[in-house]
Amino acid sequence: MANGRRPALGAAIFFIAAFGFGLYFTFAAVQGDYGLFQRAEILAQSEALEAQLAALNADVARMENLTHRLSDDYLDLDLLDQQARDMLGMLRSDEIVIR
Repeated sequence: MANGRRPALGAAIFFIAAFGFGLYFTFAAVQGDYGLFQRAEILAQSEALEAQLAALNADVARMENLTHRLSDDYLDLDLLDQQARDMLGMLRSDEIVIR
């Protein structure tokens, strides 16, 4: 009769081990190297890098435009004058400097 009243020790160990594995895998799925938190962090970093890439592409386009405007094929005299005065630190006689 004593065996009929107490639950089987093997079944209790099985359920405790299954519960422990379940907790471990749940924790790993949320906070592990490939978990949900890591995924959210990677997505946020990806968006920041895409914004940085867009800003760099805009800078490259602006520099290509300036380079084209100073090329042999197309010469913007106003831009050339501005660049030369900026590099040499010179002013025209009709300009006023405000600091």
